[in-house]
Amino acid sequence: MNIVLKYFPELSDNQKRQFAALYDLYFDWNAKINVISRKDFEHIYERHILHSLAIAKFYKFPAGTKIMDVGTGGGFPGIPLAIMFPECNFTLIDSIAKKIKVVDAVANAIELSNVRPIAMRAETVPEKFHYVVSRAVTTIPEMISFIKKSFADENINPYIKNGLIYLKGGDIDAEIKDYKNRTRVHEISEVFTEAFFETKKVIYIPAAAFAK
Repeated sequence: MNIVLKYFPELSDNQKRQFAALYDLYFDWNAKINVISRKDFEHIYERHILHSLAIAKFYKFPAGTKIMDVGTGGGFPGIPLAIMFPECNFTLIDSIAKKIKVVDAVANAIELSNVRPIAMRAETVPEKFHYVVSRAVTTIPEMISFIKKSFADENINPYIKNGLIYLKGGDIDAEIKDYKNRTRVHEISEVFTEAFFETKKVIYIPAAAFAK
């Protein structure tokens, strides 16, 4: 929890309460349904919660923003972002129903009313969103193939048009070559100093670059 406060000292008391509750909730659920690697669990605040919040260091979402988290697993990056942006609406999608069960239970336990968990494949979701977020679910071209029809026509944010915001590490040049001129790549190591983030990135591609 301290590592979250290190980078986000401005959190409200309610946000602090919600973030603090996540450890025990995920510990209990992870014993039943493995949504976080057990050898990795001790690093949940750094490698899962703070990693998710890297998006919030580069992009701010205005009230009323509709965001879909694709392949959310246990709720990352969607749950931490929903805590950070309580006036935005988050739809967390995963095709594995038992993982969505965990997301639903965690959201209810911390009274996170802006989260809607759905067990469904992203390409079958009929609703439209301003942004899609995700964390290294697949290659960027494959992710785009899942979500290219998921974007609303109107932009809610004058500073960043509707699009994909993706958390990924390593060499991504081959994956973004078709969209390179319109892609923004942010190095997470610019904002978080821990060694874990040395190769991690926040990648933004506007929907206009691939929407058909």
